[in-house]
Amino acid sequence: MKTRRQILRAAGASATAGGVALAGCTSGENDDAARTTTVDSLGMTLSSEAFADGEPIPTRYTCEGANESPPLSVDGVPDGTVSLALVVDDPDAPRAEPYVHWLVWNVPPGVGTVPAAIPRSERVERLDGAVQGTNSSGDLGYAGPCPPTGDGPHTYRFTLTALERELALDPGAKRPALADATTDVRLAQTRLTGTYER
Repeated sequence: MKTRRQILRAAGASATAGGVALAGCTSGENDDAARTTTVDSLGMTLSSEAFADGEPIPTRYTCEGANESPPLSVDGVPDGTVSLALVVDDPDAPRAEPYVHWLVWNVPPGVGTVPAAIPRSERVERLDGAVQGTNSSGDLGYAGPCPPTGDGPHTYRFTLTALERELALDPGAKRPALADATTDVRLAQTRLTGTYER
């Protein structure tokens, strides 16, 4: 019998073949692959100089290191994009829904680069006042990978969504609120994945 982790990975691979499943922005926190919709990347890409797609995330960006957010590069943002939203989560977490590590929205579409070590503040001045939400630890901003010791490698999904407007969400909002706010304004979506184990 397949484990939840195997089922989610298979669903993710299937979604990648025809677009990116909106696992980072469903209507609730439950990541039920059968309930997600798909948005094409339209050529938009998300990458990091710290790790390649599907490769291990360096310790610096985890709970065993400096617990800093990694540097990210954004390219190919489609015309008509007014803002970007980023969700970082772990679908392999031993809980009913993916563990949310980072929520940030109203990132300007021309940002190009999200620098490393974004402060855990309500608004990010280095990103023209982009807003941060509450992660599953109950804290504002980024919380690095920290899977249970001996649980094997977990997958961390950095899901970037291009939106046709800015979001009127207060700082500290949680994932369901972000999901609801983006439902009808998504233009494109792309994803970078990394792994980590302890």
